[in-house]
Amino acid sequence: MKLSELAAATFSTIDNGSPDIEITGAAGMDIAGDGEITFLANPKYTPQIATTSARAIFLDEKTASERQDLIVLRSNDPYLAYTRALRLFHPEPGLRPFRHPTAVIDETASVDEKTEIFAHVVIGKNCKIAAGVRIFPNVTIYDGVSVGENSTIHSGVSVRENCEIGRRCIIHNNSTIGSDGFGYSKDEEKRWLKIPQTGRVVLEDDVEIGANTAIDCASVGETRIKSGAKIDNLVQIGHSCTIEEDALICSQTGLAGSSVIGKRVILAGQVGIAGHLKVGDDVVITAKSATSHDIEPGKIISGIPGFDNKEWLRSTAAFRRLSEMARRIRSLEKLVAKDGK
Repeated sequence: MKLSELAAATFSTIDNGSPDIEITGAAGMDIAGDGEITFLANPKYTPQIATTSARAIFLDEKTASERQDLIVLRSNDPYLAYTRALRLFHPEPGLRPFRHPTAVIDETASVDEKTEIFAHVVIGKNCKIAAGVRIFPNVTIYDGVSVGENSTIHSGVSVRENCEIGRRCIIHNNSTIGSDGFGYSKDEEKRWLKIPQTGRVVLEDDVEIGANTAIDCASVGETRIKSGAKIDNLVQIGHSCTIEEDALICSQTGLAGSSVIGKRVILAGQVGIAGHLKVGDDVVITAKSATSHDIEPGKIISGIPGFDNKEWLRSTAAFRRLSEMARRIRSLEKLVAKDGK
């Protein structure tokens, strides 16, 4: 790809170098080779500019490069420009419509001819599979499921009855969409009586679900993951939860039932959300934190129980000094006791 074409596609400007130079790929600064483009987003990696073997680099408007042999493409967001470059050099393979002879498709299911259905896929009654869908081996689609255009379901996934998958969704290996919610009631003998889970899960358009993630259906109604939300591996979404647009939920996070996660929220790894809570838009909850109360929009929360991140940083700094503070208090107590005599 010519440098001029790459610059236009990544909304960047050429700072030096011929627009006709060929760029063959994109990679990080430590592994990029001749002909490839790299990027700098974190200032701590600035020294690597001097040693990278890349032919070109995405830089912001402020960062200088002393190397005359390294072509610079200026971008407001080098990481975003690099992401676009990677997508250009690694496009999704084109659809190759076919149905593997071992796939089992119920006669009442509607499966568009422009789909890829791999080995040992099972598609149940009254399902609707739209054009452009890829379903990889050993996927099970229960009765009444709909899958929107150009979605991809990787091997080992189960989509339970009556769930809805939107357009351009990606569900990675061995995840379960629509498993029973964790609902029980105690009977007169204090034994657990299972509450029927009759609802469904809806994934809106452009949702991505990582591997080995479970999203529970509602006892009644629905669990809904809204457009653009991205959910990592090993995440548990409880019954009747709502994940708003463009939320980002990282690995090993757990949401109890009926939680509402706002737009553009970021839940870092191993975050815990208690049930029936609302996390406001643009909240960030840092790794290994947990909350048992609603969170106002725009907050950054840390700790268990979670509270304001700046206060948490001060508290953890004080915690590291506790032993020294205890020693000083004991010394002061001895002085006071001595003076009292």
